Amino acid sequence: MIAAVHERAFSNGLRRIGGHSPFLAGLAERHPDTVVAVRERGLTDAIRDGLAAAACDDVGVMLRRQRQIVSLAVGLADICGMATLEEVVGHLSAFADHALDVAIRAAIVERMPDAEPRGFAALALGKHGSRELNYSSDIDPILIFDPATLPHRPREEPVEAAVRIARRVVELLQTRDEHGYVFRVDLRLRPSPEVSPLALPIDAALSYYESAALPWERAAFIRARAAAGDIALGQHFLDSIRPFIWRRSIDFGAVQEIRQISRRIRDHYAQGQKLGPGYDLKRGRGGIREIEFYAQIHQLIHGGREPQLRAPATLDALRALGEAGRIEPAAAAELAEAYRLYRTIEHRLQMVDDHQTHRLPKQADALDNVARLHGLDDGAALVALLQPHIDLVGTLYDGLDNGDEERLPQHAGKLEEMLAGAGFADPAAARQRIEAMREGKSRSLRTPVAQAALEAMLPTLIAALGKAPSPQDALNRFEDLVAGLPSAINLFRLLQARPSLARALIDVLSHAPTLSQALGRRPALLDGLIDSTALAAPPPFEILVGEFRAGETSDSYEQLLDGVRQRVGERRFALGVQLIEAVSDPIDVAQGYARVAEAALAVLAEATIAEFEDAHGRVPGGELLVVALGRLGGGALTHASDLDIVYLFTGNDFLAESDGRRPLGTTTYFNRLAQRVSAALSVATASGPLYEVDTRLRPSGTQGPLAVSVDSFAQYQRESAWTWEHMALTRARTIFGSAAARAQVDAIIAEVLGRSRDDAVLTAEVVKMRGDIARHKPPSSAFDVKLIEGGLVDAEFAVHLLQLRHRTGFDPRLRTAMRRLSDQGLIDPAVVPAHELLTRMLVTLRLVSPASAAPPAASKPLVARTCGQPDWPSLVKAYESARTLIGGEWKRVSGQG
Repeated sequence: MIAAVHERAFSNGLRRIGGHSPFLAGLAERHPDTVVAVRERGLTDAIRDGLAAAACDDVGVMLRRQRQIVSLAVGLADICGMATLEEVVGHLSAFADHALDVAIRAAIVERMPDAEPRGFAALALGKHGSRELNYSSDIDPILIFDPATLPHRPREEPVEAAVRIARRVVELLQTRDEHGYVFRVDLRLRPSPEVSPLALPIDAALSYYESAALPWERAAFIRARAAAGDIALGQHFLDSIRPFIWRRSIDFGAVQEIRQISRRIRDHYAQGQKLGPGYDLKRGRGGIREIEFYAQIHQLIHGGREPQLRAPATLDALRALGEAGRIEPAAAAELAEAYRLYRTIEHRLQMVDDHQTHRLPKQADALDNVARLHGLDDGAALVALLQPHIDLVGTLYDGLDNGDEERLPQHAGKLEEMLAGAGFADPAAARQRIEAMREGKSRSLRTPVAQAALEAMLPTLIAALGKAPSPQDALNRFEDLVAGLPSAINLFRLLQARPSLARALIDVLSHAPTLSQALGRRPALLDGLIDSTALAAPPPFEILVGEFRAGETSDSYEQLLDGVRQRVGERRFALGVQLIEAVSDPIDVAQGYARVAEAALAVLAEATIAEFEDAHGRVPGGELLVVALGRLGGGALTHASDLDIVYLFTGNDFLAESDGRRPLGTTTYFNRLAQRVSAALSVATASGPLYEVDTRLRPSGTQGPLAVSVDSFAQYQRESAWTWEHMALTRARTIFGSAAARAQVDAIIAEVLGRSRDDAVLTAEVVKMRGDIARHKPPSSAFDVKLIEGGLVDAEFAVHLLQLRHRTGFDPRLRTAMRRLSDQGLIDPAVVPAHELLTRMLVTLRLVSPASAAPPAASKPLVARTCGQPDWPSLVKAYESARTLIGGEWKRVSGQG
């Protein structure tokens, strides 16, 4: 039954070819063996056997015969329903690779018969690069060569040899005879084609694409691959320019360039925009190009940060974008369905006479002919088949375009009138600021491109400024931000393309000086907010570790350090914005900060150890551990927190040496390694600093070694540690090291904390320590929620005193410890929410008022809102009540009440 159905479909396809495709019908008469092979053995085997049968000494003739066989086999399988679109375009693209490779090798060997054909590569771009060639497509390769390895004749410059090889390649592929031709070759996608050689030296090509390429040229490399010739050379080139194609800092210039190309295509091919006879299936509204551009725009926006979206093929890209939620999955499926139909009909148009056409014929009989080749009744049925897809694609693509862009008035009076309506109390002062930017007084605003981007962005900016608590102050800070940038073009384009980011930026400038400074150093931080997940909690530790390890920045140790700083900076900036936008509980944000820091430490410690072991080897039986204390140990940091850590190492043989080429004794080894880890966490790179590292809580403080053995740590804690060191130990948590070593340290900590203590001595020492802190570090203001009487330090001291006194309630997380103590009746349950309120205030104020002073008047409602209060007076009242409660509990616990 299946064989009969297959035979009927094949016979029907042959009849349609005979009646409606002169080109394929002629090939079928010329190559009957290929027809039989497709019918009996399928497309893949038919192509393989046909290529072998067409082999001959004349490379040009061989390739032209092979092209006929591939065209016939693919056309038959397509018309007869024996191959999917992906298989059809895949075979066409594979033959293009084969033809280019054969031509390159022949061109080199003809000139240098004994030479190894290397040092010359063809990069496939466009549909060839994405393995989506259409039935009668030309190819648009970029040819590159390596002067150091390209074979060339004596007294011949490598560039001369490369150009001659390139010309011969084109000649072999484009020459026509009774067998037709192989491919039309277009080399105009290379840089400056009117003056540059046909083949480019690799170093010159790298320099161009890294520094001078236009946005559309970079976008073209979304679908590039090394297709023929010296594949390793081509892949090296593509690997080298990948960071300039897939930028973590989103290049909305490239996105806008694609949109402008689409507009120009619509304008230029205006007669082919409307569906019907003469419709341009490739360039028309809702056609092939708009699906491709739709996918590429989203890839450019998100692909720099999400490598899984960098699929060259359109169907693969749509699938990846849909699965990642970057476009609606339903839209991805609809676009894919339309794309398959369009490409299939495009092939029918080209199969008729092997013409590279994309237009539906204007003549009714010719349109009917194409429709019947596809198995439809007539041209009207073909148009009806396309209609719903054209409408859907056109509507989706139109949604990406802002159309006519609004502009601010140039006339002073009209501009002031508009600014007053937007909410500026002093429109004249605001106008002067805007005019200063328009005059290009800052270096970032002096070019025509920058001015054009500024004008396009200003309406979005003014709309966002109007919602700020003080529009004029926010505008002033925005101008200061722009003035400090080397270029503001991409920032302007980003704000124009994403108006919601303009509002977030204005909120940051209005309320968060720390975040504003970070933006001034690295405006690309704003890019991360495009992703809707930026306003969600960071993912689990394991996912963060993978994220910080990932990407091109991990090619070397130094690049990894820089890359981790970029990714951590983006995560911390996004967490700060969550506070400013009041979309997350500050306590959740604090936990997010800690999770990010812990993941960064794990990645950098792991990489530093590998780098160190490369030089010094390993100490047998030894490993480095990192114990977190303070806020990091408690899993709740602020934006400004440093990392309190202690380094330990395992092993008891202090006379042992490492087994590397530069051996070190055990103690020296782990102390130097600990220094390297601290440097990896703290040293500033091109992407700025990461964290301040505080190791003063280690045994013997600054007088002791940076890293001590686990046994020495245990002995110190049992015999020499002060009470305050045991208080610090209540928040200790081993965050780096093997599971067995962590368990060993955890057991030591539990044993030390569980020791019996003289309550009177313990209480006196704790009270004295709190008094010393009060004398030496008094609160800086009434809103120094950490140090003020009844503040966070009092809460922590009360908890730690109770823990050590009763040997219970131990947990590095202070909230959990408080709840355990409360469950046992050791502390007032009301202390828990009181402590939570002060924690929320601390986390928020570290951003809004870093000096621990009262926040600016404009930011007070924001602080109240993030802390769960309706307004500032309510927050102040709740704050005073919490302080009274905590202060009273501290006095009760310490016997001072």
